[in-house]
Amino acid sequence: MADIMGRVFVVGDDIDTDQIIPARYLTTMDPQELARNAMRDLDPRYGAFLTADNKCVYQIIVARHNFGCGSSREHAPIALAAAGIRAVIANSFARIYYRNSVNGGRSIYPLETADDIAAQVKTGDELEIDLDKLLVRKLVNGQTFALKDFGPLKEIIDCGGLTAYNKQHP
Repeated sequence: MADIMGRVFVVGDDIDTDQIIPARYLTTMDPQELARNAMRDLDPRYGAFLTADNKCVYQIIVARHNFGCGSSREHAPIALAAAGIRAVIANSFARIYYRNSVNGGRSIYPLETADDIAAQVKTGDELEIDLDKLLVRKLVNGQTFALKDFGPLKEIIDCGGLTAYNKQHP
């Protein structure tokens, strides 16, 4: 059974926090307002991860290297999670984005892989992710990709972030 299953939005290298949530939309901390503007400048056809009736279009982002680089913007994982993104699979993450994803308790998994998944899938493909087996499977053909072990981070994210985790594990 997959922990996460959904449609994919594929991006490339060096997706910075201003591409994830442009600075002009940082006048609010309202997650739904942030969600409406997530990735807006990256792909104008996209406009956001939500349809007009606020339904999530994509659940998984597949990137290459250095996803989340740029400023220390806590809004980035908030915007993606509020838009319905459950996981970002990348070859590498910017350290601050990775920490904000884990610490913020937004139920968005930053998953690293050595495989070049971005070259093997296209926007709109469906993937399923098994967090226990550390596997990603492309539904159309069964092709699998390995994820790097992310140790206790799954439990921290599942608890609702670092603060919630520390309260449950004094």
